[in-house]
Amino acid sequence: MTDTATLEIQPGRLFIGGEWQDAASGETFDTINPATAETLTHVASAAAEDVDRAVKAARTAFEADSWQKLDARKRGKLLYAIADQLEARADELARLETMDNGKPVREARMIDIKESIDCFRYYAGWADKISGDVIPVPGPYLNYTRREPVGVCGAIIPWNYPLQMAAWKVAPAIACGNTVVLKPAEQTPLTALELARAAAEAGLPAGVLNVVTGFGDPAGAALVAHPDVDKIAFTGSTAVGKHIQRQAADTLKKLSLELGGKSPNIVLDDADIDAAVKGASMAIFYNTGQACTAGSRLLVHESIRDEFVEKLIKRAAGFVPGDPLDPRTRLGPLVSEEQLDRVMGYIDQGKSQGAELLLGGDRVEVNGKRGYFLNPTIFGAVESKMTIACEEIFGPVLAVQTFSDVEEAIQIGNATEYGLAAAVWTRDVRKAHHVAHQLRAGTVWINTYHNLDTASPFGGYKQSGYGRELGRYALDLYTQVKSVWVNLG
Repeated sequence: MTDTATLEIQPGRLFIGGEWQDAASGETFDTINPATAETLTHVASAAAEDVDRAVKAARTAFEADSWQKLDARKRGKLLYAIADQLEARADELARLETMDNGKPVREARMIDIKESIDCFRYYAGWADKISGDVIPVPGPYLNYTRREPVGVCGAIIPWNYPLQMAAWKVAPAIACGNTVVLKPAEQTPLTALELARAAAEAGLPAGVLNVVTGFGDPAGAALVAHPDVDKIAFTGSTAVGKHIQRQAADTLKKLSLELGGKSPNIVLDDADIDAAVKGASMAIFYNTGQACTAGSRLLVHESIRDEFVEKLIKRAAGFVPGDPLDPRTRLGPLVSEEQLDRVMGYIDQGKSQGAELLLGGDRVEVNGKRGYFLNPTIFGAVESKMTIACEEIFGPVLAVQTFSDVEEAIQIGNATEYGLAAAVWTRDVRKAHHVAHQLRAGTVWINTYHNLDTASPFGGYKQSGYGRELGRYALDLYTQVKSVWVNLG
């Protein structure tokens, strides 16, 4: 594997109230390099007692005069300073993300880390622009609204885009004047801890950002159930999202849930085939398919199916699993042995249910290391009722289906419990907008795939969750509206 001696990885501790602390129990867990299956370091394993300390620190910071009265412009300057701290260590963060998550380092540096920095700068600009309205009510009254912070926000993030998902939640929450307890995924805790370090060095007051590392149970569950947490922002699986919604009911917390997806990628018969092939391969193999927006269902018009699939297989064969620290690598390992086993289970189901394995489906070693690598996998002859067409696999596994006309493509595309993203490829602008309007998904791409920007809203329909992150829409997640009436009579 590529030399990593220049990157010293320290054991991880909890960051609570501006201080680095061990878990109350003294327990730790290992975080694993998925490319080598070797331990990177050990990290403090938080439990309910640790979460309670973090929530109390966040509550104390939220209610402190120094934070409540801090000018909004100064909050913005703190966010700019955090972005500067992240930018100064961007290369190191990219390598750390790659070693902890397995994603190719070029993607980590050019996408994950860059967009995390952009996110903090974007919401730094919003900090002094969060305003209410004056409402023309009848009578001798002045009625106006104020947007006020929600309070203590718990942020629970997944392992597929660790720092980026943290930024999506922490930046708007702080911009709006909240305080945060961040619980990163146990598989990938290291860049969240570096975010805490960067925030402290940027001058963020103690307790405004706290990071508790650990498992969903007990740490995540304790955060969701805590009576002094006002809001939970969660990104992860639909099953866990439903569990969080049930847990949060007892305290009526404000929730935003960005959950799973089974996105249809529709190629009409008049599409630019070469462009669509390139887009389809990136839609499923980018980040090793570990994306909630992955174009895991490829719907191709029957008249171009053979040509399309032939070109797709040829292109997919170029996604050779490799050392993720090598800038030339395009396909890294899956995040963990558990995830690899899960994906292999879906491949076995695809075979047993009659789908045709066209490419891949097998593990592979890289540089003599038995990490969690899987060759790009494509199934043909897939029917909508098959498990690989219905359930989120979260790996480099593509299910190819065919359709005969536009309306059938829309019907197949919507025949899922999910509604996070979708795409359509066509040269006909009328068809493009018709399909985009009919697909029940929070994001629809036309002749492109995986485009995201901090200014553009992101979220799902149906069982892909609710609430919109990014853009000005995220401000709704981290503020509450107060109506004020003044009698002028």
